[in-house]
Amino acid sequence: MLALWRRTLTIRNLEALLEPGPVVLIGASPREGSIGRLVARNLLAGGLKHGLYFVNPRHSEIEGHKCYARVADLPDVPTLGIIATPPATIPGIISELAAKGARAGVVITAGLNANIKQQMLDAAQSSLFRILGPNGIGLMLPHMGLNATFAHCGASAGHLAFVSQSGALVTGMLDWAAARGIGFSQVISVGDMADVDFGDLLDYLAGDIKSRAILLYIEAITDAPKFMSAARRAASVKPVIVIKSGRHAAAAKAAASHTGRLAGADGVYDAAFRRAGLLRVFDLEELFDAAETLAFVPRLSGERLTIMTNGGGAGVLAADRLADFGGQLAELTPATREALSAILPSTWSCANPVDIIGDADQARYVRALDILLSDPTTEAVLVIHCPTALTPPQLVAEQLLKSIKGRGKTAVPILTNWLGSDVAESSRKLFSANGLPTYETPGAAARGLMHLVRHTRMQSALMRAPPRLIEDQSFASGPARLIIKQALADDRTMLTEAEAKAILKHYSIPIVPTEIASTPVDAGRIAERLIGSGHGSIALKILSKDISHKSDVDGVRLDLDRASAVQLSADEMLTRIAKLKPFARIDGFTVSPMIKRPHALELIIG
Repeated sequence: MLALWRRTLTIRNLEALLEPGPVVLIGASPREGSIGRLVARNLLAGGLKHGLYFVNPRHSEIEGHKCYARVADLPDVPTLGIIATPPATIPGIISELAAKGARAGVVITAGLNANIKQQMLDAAQSSLFRILGPNGIGLMLPHMGLNATFAHCGASAGHLAFVSQSGALVTGMLDWAAARGIGFSQVISVGDMADVDFGDLLDYLAGDIKSRAILLYIEAITDAPKFMSAARRAASVKPVIVIKSGRHAAAAKAAASHTGRLAGADGVYDAAFRRAGLLRVFDLEELFDAAETLAFVPRLSGERLTIMTNGGGAGVLAADRLADFGGQLAELTPATREALSAILPSTWSCANPVDIIGDADQARYVRALDILLSDPTTEAVLVIHCPTALTPPQLVAEQLLKSIKGRGKTAVPILTNWLGSDVAESSRKLFSANGLPTYETPGAAARGLMHLVRHTRMQSALMRAPPRLIEDQSFASGPARLIIKQALADDRTMLTEAEAKAILKHYSIPIVPTEIASTPVDAGRIAERLIGSGHGSIALKILSKDISHKSDVDGVRLDLDRASAVQLSADEMLTRIAKLKPFARIDGFTVSPMIKRPHALELIIG
């Protein structure tokens, strides 16, 4: 069992991991293709601004860099150790690093069994030495030139923190981001999370000034309460955007196999992310689109979108996708329509999307946008440009930016979609550089607006306090403890239905009235009384400490509307269970009225 003291550390000594001074690589190697050589090369190529040391007792230098035999021989105290040595050596290396004065380590090595992991944590405990990994690809801190990974390329400096449970996804993401000029404040591969986990990192990154947004790739959560607390804190100060794999059964099984942990029901994660204020997305492209949108436009004052375009088809595409995502178009006011009619050709659309016609030059774009932004009912604007031979796209972009800056700070977010490939690339870079979200397609822009809508809704929900408890509620923990104590004394790990309901009742949680019948005849009598008192139908279930999954033995019958049907069903249950589970002890039956609430949500708590 991994050390429980790790759960309370959160950001203790994490500055040694994420803002280190001198760094030492233990396991540096000259062997071509080895992890030690790849990490050594990346560290040297990264341009680390502080001291860098290599340790390997069999070599005096590697890649032209001096190599020491032991950590104790280093001329300086390292802040951070990077470890790429065989599993059995790791606990001892952690002890050496801690004794030298280091307070954090990145364990890249894979294949640590439970015993070695525990030894590693035990070695770290006395000095509160923090461990990232094992079984990750490492750590990148582009702002300080640290590339302590075996990835095939580095990352440019930027303002996005990326934390991933999959090392392979990190390498793919680096390629994807490099091609689009996206930079990072931190790239963190958490691996098996023996110590430092998502909760710790979210807690730290919430107060980090280098990151404007936090991106997460999650397969499973190890410490749910800590994660929720840290996620809520981080989401209250900057956007936190998450991809959670394992949404479907086959993928969840693969994720569990990959991480060695239960991936969990996806609906539970979805609800948890919403409650914590995290925005969930479903692929890498959407991840970065959402990050750019939310970094530039943290909140919306309203949800309705006004679309302005020089191509009617592009505007319709954006409107269709907006509707697909559940978004709304704004209605133009009579005053706005009149003002637009005064400056636009008579063939303009006279509605939203506002088609300013294909021959629109930069002056027409500027005047039309100024009218839309002057309307107090305008809540968000998407500006679309389709390339024509009449006006260079970048000229339109430059004049729009000049006009927007001249208006000063505005509460109305402006999103842009300059269509085209090479012809539009310079315009998109210009918008990004000036803090305007920009997209390659009308559909992506509509999805970007809905990211803002969802994020704003979740931020509002995040600030809501739960209702006050009813003052006359009572909590009888003593009797509840006795029920659990008796179950443990019986060497059981499951409560019966009646026991579980009794515990809920002791804590004033409303439950369906449930009575216990010892025989089928008793079950029929109870049902007759319940039906006679106005309950329309009855739920009958077998009561046995030896049967946890009652449906597997036909031990549940629902919607029984006659006492005779209840008695007959009870008799049939006994006959069937005697054949399927002849050694099961039968304690009787539970009899309850059916509760029918058509719009209620079923919730299973374990």
